[in-house]
Amino acid sequence: MPTSHAPAPDVRLVALDMDGSLLDDDKNLPDSFWPVLEEMLDRGIVVCPASGRQYATLRAQFARDDLTYVAENGAIVVSGGRTVAVTALDPGTARDVVRTVRAAVADGAEHGTVLCGERSAYVERTDDAFLQHVRPYYRRLELVEDLTAVQDTVLKVAVYDFGPAQDGAGPLLEPFGGAARVLVSGRHWVDVMHLDADKGAAVRALQKHLGIGPEQTMAFGDYLNDVGMLEAAHWSYAMANGHPDVLARARFVAPSNNDAGVVRTLVETLRLTPTAG
Repeated sequence: MPTSHAPAPDVRLVALDMDGSLLDDDKNLPDSFWPVLEEMLDRGIVVCPASGRQYATLRAQFARDDLTYVAENGAIVVSGGRTVAVTALDPGTARDVVRTVRAAVADGAEHGTVLCGERSAYVERTDDAFLQHVRPYYRRLELVEDLTAVQDTVLKVAVYDFGPAQDGAGPLLEPFGGAARVLVSGRHWVDVMHLDADKGAAVRALQKHLGIGPEQTMAFGDYLNDVGMLEAAHWSYAMANGHPDVLARARFVAPSNNDAGVVRTLVETLRLTPTAG
């Protein structure tokens, strides 16, 4: 972290990963974040929650439309309450992913599939053991009989693995890597998206729209799905308890998400009101 006597950088865009970064392990936003958010907005800084979560979930968490949201790991960008970019997954690829997971489950794998559409998210597995891991991320969620029959623009297919995703669902879906982006986005989640869908690509598009560069961008992340976003920002922070590969790629380290590391770093680096942090 930059030393306290250094001048505040000219940051115009702050991209915030949610799970494992801004949120603590109980999925709570620190109370100290709200005054920090207001001060950043007052300074004209564009604040951008960037998450694998659904846009409707992010919008409900922050309850405001003066933010820019990067949702579904970059597949959709919403600014000022208006959708400004959608990078959809090929429907045929999405159906093939669903069928591949179904076959693995029939062979004994413990997986569940979420079809993430622009209007809603959809599941055909309806047991509580699975849904308790889905509902926190998908505020708009529909239970359907057949995911391959859903009529919606597909943003991604998210697969929950009850074991370590990098050992199970990740290798299972790896063959789709030629037609889609296959990303282990958490300990238990794998996302299959369009090849161009990425938090980093979304941040670069925002930079172009705002007329700024990486040196005016700050980003926080903890897991592999955050690497592209961190590489798009000069002020790139990995959380202290983040994935080792993320720590190796970021320029700086923020305190743990359980120690309000994002807020503490924002206050110190941007010279925000100390009492706010």
